[in-house]
Amino acid sequence: MENYTVSVASLPLSDNPIPNNKITKADLLPDPESSLNSMEMKEKPIGDSTIPFRDLTNLATKKETIARIIDKLDVENNLRYQRTVEDTYCNVYSYDYCYFSKVYLPTVWWTDESLEKILNGEEVEAVFEETVDRIYSSAIHDWFLQWGASFGWKRMHTVEEIQNKVNANGGVGIICAKRKEKGLSGHIVPVVPESDLHTAYRENGIVVYPLQSQAGKVNYNYFAEVRKDWWNDELYSSHVFYYHE
Repeated sequence: MENYTVSVASLPLSDNPIPNNKITKADLLPDPESSLNSMEMKEKPIGDSTIPFRDLTNLATKKETIARIIDKLDVENNLRYQRTVEDTYCNVYSYDYCYFSKVYLPTVWWTDESLEKILNGEEVEAVFEETVDRIYSSAIHDWFLQWGASFGWKRMHTVEEIQNKVNANGGVGIICAKRKEKGLSGHIVPVVPESDLHTAYRENGIVVYPLQSQAGKVNYNYFAEVRKDWWNDELYSSHVFYYHE
């Protein structure tokens, strides 16, 4: 997405922030108009009962349902994720992937005024374009550093580490990069479990390019080597790796 975002507030960023038990999710309710076949209501969860949620019973069910989520969302073909002249939708796809994986990633976030009230102990209802607004990939990078720990995200430091965690536990991995030029698009991509059909790219047994799924200038249900280490592109000022059980 080309716009930068609502602010994530002015608290200091840290590699190992202390979870804040006052902060709450900026949740909007699912809407029937938010669908895979529509470009509308991208800020809301998809209201489609045919899309599976991640089954947390065990490793096998986690991996099997993640594969079904990717197949059903079908980022390569569904209208919701197709680029337009103005925008790409990496943040929308990553949000949907996390939502159906039962992991919180914001697609909207609290305005500064709302955030101040929440941190002061007040209850605030999430109302689009009033108390919450869209948050895009460059600002999600900052959100991870500031608020990720409050929602169960753990920072990883290598793609080998994040791919191994996703494979071993059936969790959710994210790579998020912040654009150098404010107002231009960063990028955010889920790292997904490997299978017999889809694998990461390794050299000497070490993951160099993890298995990913993305919306962007080109959409891929699965990819690894094709985009190389995109997070190190000179367009970006910083990148982070995060994992959630």
